Amino acid sequence: MPRKLSSISPDWWDYTTLDDEIIHAAARLTPERMLKLSRPGFKVVFYDTLEDFYLAEALEYIAAWKQSTPDNPVGICGPIGPTEQLPLVARLVNELGLSLRSAHFWGMDEWFDVATGREVPASHPLSFERADREMCFNRIRKELRMPDAQLHFPKADTKAYRESWNGVRCAVMQGGQGDVKHWAFNDPLPRRGKFKNAPPTAAEFRKLATRVVDLHPLTIAQNARTSGGGNISMVPTKAISVGPVETWKAEEVSIWHAGKHDNPFGQRLTTWMIANQIVDTSVPMSLLAEHPNVQFNFYRGGIGTCDVEMH
Repeated sequence: MPRKLSSISPDWWDYTTLDDEIIHAAARLTPERMLKLSRPGFKVVFYDTLEDFYLAEALEYIAAWKQSTPDNPVGICGPIGPTEQLPLVARLVNELGLSLRSAHFWGMDEWFDVATGREVPASHPLSFERADREMCFNRIRKELRMPDAQLHFPKADTKAYRESWNGVRCAVMQGGQGDVKHWAFNDPLPRRGKFKNAPPTAAEFRKLATRVVDLHPLTIAQNARTSGGGNISMVPTKAISVGPVETWKAEEVSIWHAGKHDNPFGQRLTTWMIANQIVDTSVPMSLLAEHPNVQFNFYRGGIGTCDVEMH
């Protein structure tokens, strides 16, 4: 039986093409049942306050960087979205006097400018590199900060970024989850060519490395909502994204759900799929069911409900 067409855009794969049984099972999950979905290789953690949530996220940076030495450099790959942890990271580094001279950081993604064929400059108002620098790294005391060569931000020419993953341990890759159920900009693929009638297999998707990607319409709309005041016209339609290849080099993948980026249903769907090892590339986050060490972190107040409410 052919897969359903997307309810969002028939030219794309996304979670609305899943079997209804998966959709209904996820929507029925209560927070208490979500918490019990931990299994070996997949841990679900709740935080009762936003202060605890973002502090825990910031401490993952500290824990990773404390492991770094000149002969065994260690880094963390971090998201823009959420961003509230970034100033906390800088403050913790400064207060602890933690030298980052051997440590590394990878940005997960960046916008791609179709007109120039390059990544957007750091002067762009939506630049992720700009956000990382202004909210975190520029706030760290100069004598503690890692050399600029150890800050790795994706570029349109991905060669240097991809090579930067060689010889450096990535202790943890952090991420958020978007409306289209991506981490970084690993969006579902368009429904065309060899993927016209079925999305790519997990094995095919896992071969994707850092690359320029086309963004699903839902991702464009979400970024306008969360970062651009709703102005969809200012959001690029392409981006540069860290890929599954690099993700599987990370010793741990840690996803942070504050309830601001994906909605109550989305948070439940990926938790259900990963816990039950249901992998479908129309839900890219579900591929993490195949990663050996994944943690989902939830702000309890942001989990919400899937009950129907008219507004």
